[in-house]
Amino acid sequence: MRILISLCLSCIVYSVGMANDWGKTGHRVTGEIAENYLTPEAKKQIDSLLNGQGLAFVSVYGDDIKSDDRYKKYGPWHYVNYPFDKKYGDEKPSKHGDLIQGITTCVQVLKSTKATHEEKVFYLKMLVHLVGDLHQPLHVGRGEDKGGNDIQVRWFREGSNLHRVWDSDMIDYYGMSYTELAANADRLAPIAVKTLQEGTIIDWVEETRALAKKVYASAEIGQKIGYSYMYQQFPIVRKQLQKGGIRLAKLLNDIFAA
Repeated sequence: MRILISLCLSCIVYSVGMANDWGKTGHRVTGEIAENYLTPEAKKQIDSLLNGQGLAFVSVYGDDIKSDDRYKKYGPWHYVNYPFDKKYGDEKPSKHGDLIQGITTCVQVLKSTKATHEEKVFYLKMLVHLVGDLHQPLHVGRGEDKGGNDIQVRWFREGSNLHRVWDSDMIDYYGMSYTELAANADRLAPIAVKTLQEGTIIDWVEETRALAKKVYASAEIGQKIGYSYMYQQFPIVRKQLQKGGIRLAKLLNDIFAA
């Protein structure tokens, strides 16, 4: 009996811990796609900072450090929540920080001539992760349901929640590695890429929030979702991962411009 209880508790802790963001595969897709849109100068400077590690490799750093209390203050950077009938800034932003403040800080540090090498490495890794988070719709969802974490659903035969379905359930079910997903991203004309890269960080958040409203409407509490949901929603997941990569490259190219 004790063994059974221990196993059950382990499963609970594991499932809660997984409900964070795109999940490792999703973040790595975004990082891998971004590599394809970097300028030679940006690639050179990023390679120097990361000592040869790729963006896909460091993309999960923002989650890896969550278990270290020294980085606890960065937890609120992974999301931003405010009423759907308001714009960012209509209410005073959280004093603890949020996704927009986090990305802004990363950009500022990376552009600073006073920041140390170690600081730039840390904030570069965080930026790669946070831009991925920005494009997961439920990271800009409602605070009252923890970005869909409180909306329990059935993913095929397994218990899950709406946030986790968009984090990792659909990506894992598809069964491709991050390199395969990145390699099979839609082919976009240069003008389409340029259009995606237009706007500010807040513009991108507002765009993702519009999608979040549709995600909330896509399933009800207790609903069993599976094949049909995957067919309808996974193309959106793929597009968001690609957008995240293309926009991450834009930020990095601007930061490391010659």
